[in-house]
Amino acid sequence: MKNIRSFMLPLAAVGWLLLPGMSQAANLEPVDSAGVQVQQQQQNGINYLSGGIGLDESKAIQQTPGYNLHMTFAVGAQDQYTADVDVTIQKAPGQTVLTLTQTGPLVYVQLPPGKYTVLATRNGETRRDVTDVGSGTARNLVFHWNDAG
Repeated sequence: MKNIRSFMLPLAAVGWLLLPGMSQAANLEPVDSAGVQVQQQQQNGINYLSGGIGLDESKAIQQTPGYNLHMTFAVGAQDQYTADVDVTIQKAPGQTVLTLTQTGPLVYVQLPPGKYTVLATRNGETRRDVTDVGSGTARNLVFHWNDAG
């Protein structure tokens, strides 16, 4: 029974975290740009946005078009956003295209089409996901850690 519960919590977290993305009306509300500190950055020719601290900043990132990989980082039973995650995106084993430290809670990346491995590490605990990024709909990855500390 313990295995089922530990599996269900992350599924519940994924559903809860994706809910804002499904509510288009909420995402289209005006953003108070005075509270937004997000600027496009670039590493190895890859454009990305990182941030989402505060409602206006998270809405600003969610409303920015052109990013085909969307990552969300959360912790604990309350699925609180966390901004202390190290991210590595690899095109192939050993071929790193992006490395970010102490980032989040939202990271949006503009990648060339292809298959990528994403490693998200928080407090020494790594989550891994593999995704195919194309020119169509953006891929959404949610990384969750059980501890809130």
